[in-house]
Amino acid sequence: MRRRKFTTDKYICVFFSFSAQIEVIPCKICGDKSSGIHYGVITCEGCKGFFRRSQQNNASYSCPRQRNCLIDRTNRNRCQHCRLQKCLALGMSRDAVKFGRMSKKQRDSLYAEVQKHQQRLQEQRQQQNGEAEALARVYTSSISNGLSNLHNEIGGTYSNGHVVDLPKAQGPNGFYNVDSTQPSPDQSGLDMSGMKQIKQEPIYDLTPVPNLFTYSSYPDGQLAPGVTMSELDRITQNIIKSHLETCQYTAEELQQLAWQTHTYEEVKLYQSKTREVLWQQCAIQITHAIQYVVEFAKRINGFMELCQNDQILLLKSGCLEVVLVRMCRAFNPLNNTVLFEGKYGGMQMFKALGCDDLVSAVFDFAKSLCSLQLTEEEIALFSAAVLISTDRPWLIEPRKVQKLQEKIYFALQHVMQKNHLDEDVLAKLIARIPTLSALCTLHTEELQAFQQSHPETVNVLFPPLYKELFNPDSSCGPK
Repeated sequence: MRRRKFTTDKYICVFFSFSAQIEVIPCKICGDKSSGIHYGVITCEGCKGFFRRSQQNNASYSCPRQRNCLIDRTNRNRCQHCRLQKCLALGMSRDAVKFGRMSKKQRDSLYAEVQKHQQRLQEQRQQQNGEAEALARVYTSSISNGLSNLHNEIGGTYSNGHVVDLPKAQGPNGFYNVDSTQPSPDQSGLDMSGMKQIKQEPIYDLTPVPNLFTYSSYPDGQLAPGVTMSELDRITQNIIKSHLETCQYTAEELQQLAWQTHTYEEVKLYQSKTREVLWQQCAIQITHAIQYVVEFAKRINGFMELCQNDQILLLKSGCLEVVLVRMCRAFNPLNNTVLFEGKYGGMQMFKALGCDDLVSAVFDFAKSLCSLQLTEEEIALFSAAVLISTDRPWLIEPRKVQKLQEKIYFALQHVMQKNHLDEDVLAKLIARIPTLSALCTLHTEELQAFQQSHPETVNVLFPPLYKELFNPDSSCGPK
């Protein structure tokens, strides 16, 4: 008996020790802090309780969307159907064996996963501890000469010698060429404080590259007047983290969906829709994407410190441009398809919209941006650079916007020089900005034309945020 008791006590100690180690792995369902293995899967207490209640009550849930809702820590309660399906898909079962009854193979596999996760956490801590030393090696000199070279390449101008002025759209109808005598747009309808958090992803850490810049340095550890090494690194990591937290789909999810295309019958169904119905569907999809962009903006350090007027102006004038930039993540250049309502489809899907020129131009832009092979970090920084622009009209505090813009462009240049052997990639990327503004102008023109022929559809059925941002009718104008 004594020997058996000793063995049992030893097993209990090992069990609780290993259970504590398991908790370093986030919940497999929502990514929250896990509390152990529940019903066969590592989960948090919340998902454990949700699954238990679902099974006890024999619950039957329905999804109000397309049965592909993202389940994470912040929105796990929004769709019970998709949350339960994810629980089942990952192996949760009322009949699942408990930890103590796992086979040796299962225990070894779980132990290996714990070890791998702990090793990753240790590497991250070591990287953070050595961050200051590594950054000191990276930013040993200024990029003033580099900016001068870039200036010659793209023909841009630099205020105070070191800040990029974005190229303006060409022609009298260019998005940036706004008559200053026009009244300022109404600011009442875009509620910044009311936007909820959308999703969370793990912190994204940049790996500094030593000896990146080889130009002469400014004093006091500055890259240029007013821009320090630590500031640049903080804004870079903050923007990338904000981007990853507010993407509608992760890169892994998009990769899994890449070859799930709409069938011939589904495409025909889209083509048979009325113009009003398809416009409404597109307006809803765009509005949903814009909500993520608003959340992205709010998480950028410095954005919420701008005055509310400037926050709203930047969002109103730049949110659709950021949506178009982000669209390249969900565009497959191999077959010219884009993710729409859960599957990929080509231009022919949007025939019923009656604006082939706009659809064709959007697809061409997405393919053009994909050709630059941007990384997630580059898309993040470029999105921020597009959004936070001093070229937007009616800014009250343009200098504050300019200071934030400077840091973003320094960060963008740093990351692109690190990732690309082709020195012209940044110039090519900035050269896409006039196309972005032209697409937004074309969208506004098409929307106004549609509103003239279908005013009731726009005024009654379109999402309020969409109407507020793009103001297709004078009835939605200044109040």
